[in-house]
Amino acid sequence: MRNPEPPADPSTDRAQAAAVPGTLAALQARYGHRHRWLLLLSLMVGTIASVMSSTIVNVAIPDMSRHFTLGQDRAQWVSSAFMAAMTVSMLTTPWLLARYGYRRTYLICMWLLLLGGVAGGLSGTYALVLVARVAEGLAAGVVQPIPAIIILRAFDTSEQGRASGLFGMGVVLAPALGPSLGGILVDWWGWRSIFFMVVPLCLVSMGLAYRYVPTTAPGGAPPNRDGIALDWIGLMLASAGTLTLLNGLVQLHGDSPLIALTLLSLSALAWVAFVAWERRAAVAPLMNFELFRYRQFAMGSIVAFIYGTALFGSTYLLPVFMQRALMLSPSYVGTILLPAGIVLALTIGLVGRLADRRPTFVLLSVGLGLLAGSFAGMTTVHSTATLWWLMAWAVVGRIGLGFILPSLSLGAMRGVDRPLIPQGASVINFVRTLGGAAGVSVCGIVLEWRLTAHGDSLRLHESSPARLAAFDEVFVVLAVTCALAIAAAWQLRADDVKTNAG
Repeated sequence: MRNPEPPADPSTDRAQAAAVPGTLAALQARYGHRHRWLLLLSLMVGTIASVMSSTIVNVAIPDMSRHFTLGQDRAQWVSSAFMAAMTVSMLTTPWLLARYGYRRTYLICMWLLLLGGVAGGLSGTYALVLVARVAEGLAAGVVQPIPAIIILRAFDTSEQGRASGLFGMGVVLAPALGPSLGGILVDWWGWRSIFFMVVPLCLVSMGLAYRYVPTTAPGGAPPNRDGIALDWIGLMLASAGTLTLLNGLVQLHGDSPLIALTLLSLSALAWVAFVAWERRAAVAPLMNFELFRYRQFAMGSIVAFIYGTALFGSTYLLPVFMQRALMLSPSYVGTILLPAGIVLALTIGLVGRLADRRPTFVLLSVGLGLLAGSFAGMTTVHSTATLWWLMAWAVVGRIGLGFILPSLSLGAMRGVDRPLIPQGASVINFVRTLGGAAGVSVCGIVLEWRLTAHGDSLRLHESSPARLAAFDEVFVVLAVTCALAIAAAWQLRADDVKTNAG
């Protein structure tokens, strides 16, 4: 009879893993405890590139609209196409990381983002611009959940708020400076120059990734290329639901209400089918609905959706308001928004430390309240004489964002089992971005509707009191939306008390 094999020695396994270059164990052995911070820095640069590509193009939309002679409904697809692609691709992040590992997945995304930026800058037609934006959106969607996975897995609970704050501080600072630089570039060299801004960031990020991003999958396991196949049916249903939703929203302010109703109905059917399919997918669902059994995750998802609607909708609306209602140049718009961006970065750094010690529902409620107040305050800005008030309200809104950003993901993910963390980070980003994609379209629709009601149009080159009134009404809609999110944020109170007591 054979003697039983002795149990494997965990220290031997770790030593063998550390001997393989590029693995998580090898990088931790080489850089020690500081590796998690170096890893976060590497991901920060790439995330900055993806966030910048999603927001900075808004500064160039009026100039691009004139170049391609676009109406408001077609021009907003520069933002909506990016958001739609980013929304859907987020759901694939856990599968890509498990199959290809962190480094390969991340590098592919950086290459796609870089090529999308170059292609967008060189495009001769509006259709090619949209293709480039879709490519950028696909890359940005996969990248953006990864930092949250790293923070929740690599950092202790007592450090997660600080890591989230420092990461958020770096991510928002560059986009805060971006509109100022972007506005100058648009004035000097036109809208094409905006697309090339991601190129140096992508190159730096790829260089850092080769040094600090591990080749392994979440948890330190090697990638399993022969593992479970991607849930293509779920992905197609989610894509169909997103695209028909956005197209239906765009058609709402056109001359085809029947087409709009048909598209929105198809979107509802696609999402019902998606939920039914995902609940039956026992092996590897694209969205694991077990996550919503955690009350804090379910409530956090509601906050994320409403917050995304207000955030991305206002990111689209503010530059258009300042350029087409207040008649400011793109460079001037960037200069006005610069102080607010710097304040946002500083606020995130401070609130990140508070997130480790203060209840999530308090931080979220304060942030949403300030954001709602900022939108309401924008209705008082009616001329260039009140630009100081515009700058002040923008600062108030960015302070509100600074309270929300480090708190939302951490609050929603507290208590979620570790194996579900990649899925949870992906889903919470998906829900937020789906709200954002809808928010961009809804803001464009409501704006066009109110402009028509007031007898004005953005095709006219002169501003008017009617145009200002239309923008005011859209800002009120955003303020009410943020106020509604406070009710959902308050539902996190019981979970915060349990977490703190534990």
